[in-house]
Amino acid sequence: MNCPRIVIIGGGAGGLELASRLGNKLGRNSGSNNRAHITLVDKNHTHIWKPLLHEVATGTLDVEIDQLSYRAHAAAHHFEFQLGSLTDINRDQQQVILAPIEDDGEEVLASRALEYDYLVLAIGSVSNHFNTPGVAEHCIFLDSPEQAQRFQHYLLMAYLKLNSPAHPKDKLNIAIVGAGATGVELAAELYHAAAELNLYGYADLRQNRLNIQLIEAGPRILPALPERIALAAHKELTKLGVTVRTSTKVTAATKTGLLLDEQHVEAELMVWAAGIKAPDFLKDIAGLENNRINQLVVNQQLQTTRDAKIYAIGDCAGCPLPDNKWVPPRAQSAHQMASLVAKNIIADIAGKPQKDYHYKDHGSLISLSRFGTVGSLMGNLVGGAMMIEGRIARLAYMSLYRMHQVALHGWLRMILISLVARINRIVRPKLKLH
Repeated sequence: MNCPRIVIIGGGAGGLELASRLGNKLGRNSGSNNRAHITLVDKNHTHIWKPLLHEVATGTLDVEIDQLSYRAHAAAHHFEFQLGSLTDINRDQQQVILAPIEDDGEEVLASRALEYDYLVLAIGSVSNHFNTPGVAEHCIFLDSPEQAQRFQHYLLMAYLKLNSPAHPKDKLNIAIVGAGATGVELAAELYHAAAELNLYGYADLRQNRLNIQLIEAGPRILPALPERIALAAHKELTKLGVTVRTSTKVTAATKTGLLLDEQHVEAELMVWAAGIKAPDFLKDIAGLENNRINQLVVNQQLQTTRDAKIYAIGDCAGCPLPDNKWVPPRAQSAHQMASLVAKNIIADIAGKPQKDYHYKDHGSLISLSRFGTVGSLMGNLVGGAMMIEGRIARLAYMSLYRMHQVALHGWLRMILISLVARINRIVRPKLKLH
């Protein structure tokens, strides 16, 4: 194949890691005999690791400092970046169609068609509100940096209002729907942010002035994790002051709060973190097979079931497991899938057989901000989960992000980035204050 064209849609954890691997292996000036033209497409200019969005939402992570420029990264790793959003796929012509780009109502770039020999869809997921009335209008989602920054702005305004003499309430009411990893970590991070804000002139933000309710429809929090991890996290949240409500279904959201059957829970800020789905436009796109949450169903080589030239990885991929479940939508899944698809595309270009994907559960870690970390490691390597907590768990949790950075930049750059981050913690405010 003469200079195969590889197009990757989506620059999340999986898509960006894949583009970096293929660029380093096959891109221009890489020294490889099997060169290819690699294009990464994303609707944003910059990348932030999605598991950190709860920190962006509270201001404990400044996205302006920690984001990565796609264009700069592409230039350093021998692939091309194009700004755009996927609207359709023409499988007969092997083309992806990108939507026009507009700015202030003016079209600055017309709709384009990119030709591909290999197409990888790494579009990620969005929150699933299950058509619950009022949720789309009144709740905030944490699917993107823009949404997380929006929440942080509302949070700062709510703090100002709370400390206003004209404000009649003594507490700030925050409701978080969904007690998976995002909901649990956000609840703890909010207490951390409140404590830090006392240092920056937000007077009298005592811990007991926060009224955080974590609402879960299932019988316990963290339903995807082992029960003993969930119990440890539940205990820590309760100690902080979070009201944890399990087996509780939200029937509607209003401007002033949530309806739980007939009960109204008052809330100034509402976050919806209950479940995910692949974006709606993926349903039936180009006649590809979907599952019930719009994911593209893939085979063991991570190719879509109806087109071997189209792969799907990460949260938008529906990859069956032997126990009739699906590969869970986690960062480790996207990382593993990106690694395999890079090898499979390189093998296919060379005329060699592709390998099957086998999901490896390396465990799960939940950060409760500075108040603690709990989790399990090597879940399928030691005949069961090895539970860890405290400082060891915190170090393991931090290493997850560092390994993502290693996949993007290599060890040397990761060490330098970590050093800069440590310096920033000394010379910059501990919170984003605007």
